[in-house]
Amino acid sequence: MTQSIVAQLFADEWPKIVATLVRELGDVDLAEDAAQQAFIEAADKWGPGNTPDRPGAWLMTTARRRAIDVIRRNADLRRKLDLMAADAQINLATSGWFAAGTDPDHVGDDDHQLVDDQLALIFGCCHPSLNTEAQVALTLRQVCGLSTRQIAAAFLTTEATMAKRLVRAKTKIRDAGVPFTVPDTDQLDDRLESVLAVIYLIYTEGHAAADATSLIRGDLCDEARWLADLVADLLPRQPEASSLSALLNLSDARRAARVDEHGQLVLLADQDRSRWDHTLIKAGRERLADAEQASSLVGAYRLQAEIALAHAEAPDAESTDWAKIVKCYDRLFALEPTAVIALNRAAALSKASGPAAGLAALDALDNQGHSELRHYRYFHAARADMLRQLERWGEALSAYQAALDLTTNDSERQFLVDRIALAESGGEPD
Repeated sequence: MTQSIVAQLFADEWPKIVATLVRELGDVDLAEDAAQQAFIEAADKWGPGNTPDRPGAWLMTTARRRAIDVIRRNADLRRKLDLMAADAQINLATSGWFAAGTDPDHVGDDDHQLVDDQLALIFGCCHPSLNTEAQVALTLRQVCGLSTRQIAAAFLTTEATMAKRLVRAKTKIRDAGVPFTVPDTDQLDDRLESVLAVIYLIYTEGHAAADATSLIRGDLCDEARWLADLVADLLPRQPEASSLSALLNLSDARRAARVDEHGQLVLLADQDRSRWDHTLIKAGRERLADAEQASSLVGAYRLQAEIALAHAEAPDAESTDWAKIVKCYDRLFALEPTAVIALNRAAALSKASGPAAGLAALDALDNQGHSELRHYRYFHAARADMLRQLERWGEALSAYQAALDLTTNDSERQFLVDRIALAESGGEPD
């Protein structure tokens, strides 16, 4: 029982504790180590009838005390203790963090400060002086509390390699004096864009895992969705934060139906919609309403969320409002004219106006010099599917093979192998 309580508290309290300690200490490693020690102590001491009334406050108090123990052994004891004392108004004459007679289980939190601390931690981990790889790793470690081993597994590298990356990132933060502060109003939009991009990248890695043994990395999807929800809660007046939260909730709602009982890919049109998570769909719809209320401006994440909502609200594939989805992609392409968005628009166009229209859009895109699509498996897969619907079996076969050659995921490979067999038989199942 104690382990389950501590595990739940870890998920809820870790980012708050680390964020507060980073602000007070100015040291990412010390904050992380002190928080870890607090959770270890909780697991050892707590038991039935022995759990504090306010376990979060207990953990915060214990983490602070563990930090002081480390600082007392440090050569620059006086400098750091003075900084901490000035910030937290503590009485250093006592043996602990709190003044005599204070019950650490009943210490009140400053809600505004806690919001600032968590935002500061997130923005610090996603500071533009760090490369994207470091931003993602630090966010998963410091904000989400994932272990180095978990992060390494998520990105298909060794624990030792990931540990070195984290050390390099923390060293750069320390040496460059990267501030763990909330950006000024005039900087917020630009910095928020980086934060949201990191969260979206984490979700994308989970949603379309490169891991050969699984199509979906649910742990990464969970962490990304949690992060998006957190940022949306902390910045309720930022419409793109709410929009990203909406997008991830609506997209992840389909997770259970994306693979069958054998772990094989199931296309959207063939998914059992009763398996979709309607609690997440409701949450996504509410987040999208928050974005609309916050601003009339429509950003890229909001358009993607509206596309996801169009899928979520359709009772079956045939009822999907593909015309609306094409219009959303038109607006999205105007904001971000990338080849991938154009590819997705062509796929939607094939549903709205027929496979010939979609194929023409794809071929036009290819002829416009987007050579990078030739190395993108979903370009060939989409083209193959349109050719299959047009019963151009030879061309479909070549396109499916091109997609297969670029695919490393076992579930996707098996799907394409089955499609190749269908094309080889001219559409006649074995």
